[in-house]
Amino acid sequence: MQGKEILVGVAGGVAAYKTADLVSKLVQRGAGVTVVMTASAHEFIGETTFQALTNRPVYTKMFQPQEHFLGEHIGLARRADLFVIAPATANVLARLAHGLADDLLTTLALVATCPVLLAPAMNNEMWTKPSVQRNVTQLQQDGLKFVGPGSGWLSCGVIGPGRMAEPVEILKSIEELLA
Repeated sequence: MQGKEILVGVAGGVAAYKTADLVSKLVQRGAGVTVVMTASAHEFIGETTFQALTNRPVYTKMFQPQEHFLGEHIGLARRADLFVIAPATANVLARLAHGLADDLLTTLALVATCPVLLAPAMNNEMWTKPSVQRNVTQLQQDGLKFVGPGSGWLSCGVIGPGRMAEPVEILKSIEELLA
């Protein structure tokens, strides 16, 4: 993973705490990691955590360039070897499946030419809905890759499918995609 550029998208779900561990593991393996957060991700984890782990700015807004004259959606996508979205919420899956680009994360996903890996995380009832499964099928047909979700204890207090894959499992998928 040494020298690889990994773009990590964080959506608004309680599993975002696991993404901090994933980011730490990527940095420890020598990857350059840049984090993009949705507005709702801020309800679960702060930018400071990811800034400290990556020693890089965290990107949140579409029209506030920090690094790239052409816009972050172009510059960040062009330098990425892989784009991981973890947690990938039902909302993010739906927006991606329908080609929406209404924030930096979804716009990056449309611009990215590198592999995109999604780590879904949501309530078990959400995960099993036909609309969510249609979106997953569409995204797989579009060439996006998935890791998880697993089944287990969910923050809503039930045991079932929808739990975001563990960071080590996501890391294994990342290594396979970069090989």
